[in-house]
Amino acid sequence: MENVLSMFGIFKDKYLTWMNLPVITVIDILEIIIIAFLIYNILVWIKNTRAWMLFKGLIVILVFVLMAAIFQMNTILWLAEKAINVGMIAIVVVFQPELRRALEQLGRKNFLKGLFSFEFGKNQTAIIGEKTINELVKACFEMGKVKTGALVVIEDTVVLSEYERTGIPIDGLLTSQLLINIFEKNTPLHDGAIIVRGDRVVAATCYLPLSDNMELSKDLGTRHRAAVGISEVSDSLTIVVSEETGNISVAMGGKIARRLDQEQLREYLKAIQKIEPDSKRKGLLKRRLKNGKQDNQVDHE
Repeated sequence: MENVLSMFGIFKDKYLTWMNLPVITVIDILEIIIIAFLIYNILVWIKNTRAWMLFKGLIVILVFVLMAAIFQMNTILWLAEKAINVGMIAIVVVFQPELRRALEQLGRKNFLKGLFSFEFGKNQTAIIGEKTINELVKACFEMGKVKTGALVVIEDTVVLSEYERTGIPIDGLLTSQLLINIFEKNTPLHDGAIIVRGDRVVAATCYLPLSDNMELSKDLGTRHRAAVGISEVSDSLTIVVSEETGNISVAMGGKIARRLDQEQLREYLKAIQKIEPDSKRKGLLKRRLKNGKQDNQVDHE
């Protein structure tokens, strides 16, 4: 080993004198590990909260600012410079609950476990199966027949962990019997929403944000407004069973389609399966929601 190092030293002194190779010490390696650990946890936090959509929006804005810098658009650059300070304060105010929760989790985190974990590529988003779709359709329409209210949020690419934490962990295989038992009146878990990830119910009695969209029908109750609200802050698909009429509705992308039959509900659920390109799948869902909205404009629950 010493001979190899000495030969490399002779080779460097003779042929690589023009190269200024940095000297890497143990402290440098430790700094790299700490910075990588912090960046990874920040990115995980961004992905698991609403900050992920904000982050994508900031990337779009940065692209425009970069184009303005390339073409010397001084007015846009001046506005961007003045907006940075205000934008940083606004981010802290808007995401104050998420930032506080992130700091609390950092205080409880096992650093050694997080530092040497090799599950960096693990994706929490799972694929909804055909059997799960059948169980969902069966449960929703059985609850509709007896007018049992239900709110089922099906997670897509945006992880809903911040809303999952507001409920009670379940982590059970989704079956029609489980859903019917959860939403049965006067049971401990019937109030609130359940969150479905892949083929499993991960949490029940979850609190969802209510939509403040003034264009929604005044006849829509809290369940429907919660379904639209969660669809406005994520790409999830939410099924609502009306307690007054037993009708089935689906909310996604801030829109709601009402009075669906079994085949229509099945088509919505099949559309969120990862069997098509993401853009094509979302385009299909938007078209169906638009058609559903037009068909149900005269419906008032």
